[in-house]
Amino acid sequence: MPRIAFDALPDDARVWIFSAERKLNDTERSRLLAQVDAFIEQWGAHAVPLTAGRNFVYDRFLFVAVDQRAAGPSGCSIDALVRQMRSLQDEIGVELVNHAPVLFRQGEEIARVPREAFAELAEAGEVGPDTTVFNNTLMSLGDVRAGRWEVPASDSWHARAFF
Repeated sequence: MPRIAFDALPDDARVWIFSAERKLNDTERSRLLAQVDAFIEQWGAHAVPLTAGRNFVYDRFLFVAVDQRAAGPSGCSIDALVRQMRSLQDEIGVELVNHAPVLFRQGEEIARVPREAFAELAEAGEVGPDTTVFNNTLMSLGDVRAGRWEVPASDSWHARAFF
């Protein structure tokens, strides 16, 4: 199934959020998006094409979403997506598949640190419940659209883990 516009996907679409360890440059971004688009064009679950789209935000966050109403992703198709992303991270030399680091805003910049370092920043008072964090654990596109992705730490799992 051809890739569809990300905005055309329903709120109950299943979403995966991949975060690059740093901003991608123009060449890296072009390569990433071309490869992801090619993958989505042929992506299927048990020989059934998946209706999917992608979005790329802040030069470092890739959203891939599937309309589960048409056909839902299987374990094998999800594994294929993750394998594709791991292959891309090796190809472009930028980590994409690691949900352990915490990504948050430091002024206008986006910082990425290990959870232990974020805990130390919280203990030192350098980040707090009002710090804007990126909740890459969301699973539905509706949650992203409802503003639950880029939020104060107090409105995310970060509050329980660090404050």
